[in-house]
Amino acid sequence: MMKEIRVHARAGQGAITTATILANAAFEDGKYALSFPTFGAARMGAPMNAFVRIGNTPIRVRSQIYKPDYVLVQDPTLMKGYDVVAGLKPDGLAVINTGKKPSELGLKTEARVVTINAAKIAKQIMGRADRVNTALIGAFIAITGELSLESLERAIKSRFSGKAAEGNWKALIEAYNEVKNRGNGA
Repeated sequence: MMKEIRVHARAGQGAITTATILANAAFEDGKYALSFPTFGAARMGAPMNAFVRIGNTPIRVRSQIYKPDYVLVQDPTLMKGYDVVAGLKPDGLAVINTGKKPSELGLKTEARVVTINAAKIAKQIMGRADRVNTALIGAFIAITGELSLESLERAIKSRFSGKAAEGNWKALIEAYNEVKNRGNGA
């Protein structure tokens, strides 16, 4: 069974890196994976999406993802101008970088919505509040279990080196533990 993930961010926030890490971790777990971005005018700060497909059989579909199983929102300001949960399956999941509670967001979806202050985690661990991608991945994995922590660690260490690898791994684990410790993940 194939799972589809759509990442919402602004150009320069690491959405492509998010998708690449997820796809590489899936590969490390022995799954098939495909990741790719889409964006209009490629200027820093412009809204963009990255997509990931993960499955147990070869993936032949190459289109954008319109009915995702999962949505990750790196920049909460995108919720003001975009329907980030458009097409999200009713049994799906949205993981959103914000300090607000899901009920405060006003999203129109039947899917589960989980929030995590990934910016706060990134700022505390890496000194930059705009590097939220690995914290979001940690929250996502804590809820779904789609990928193993071991595969994610290998994917992060193949993407980053030195202090960047260490900081991104710590941010992932911090968010993972925070969501796990909530009990219901909400």
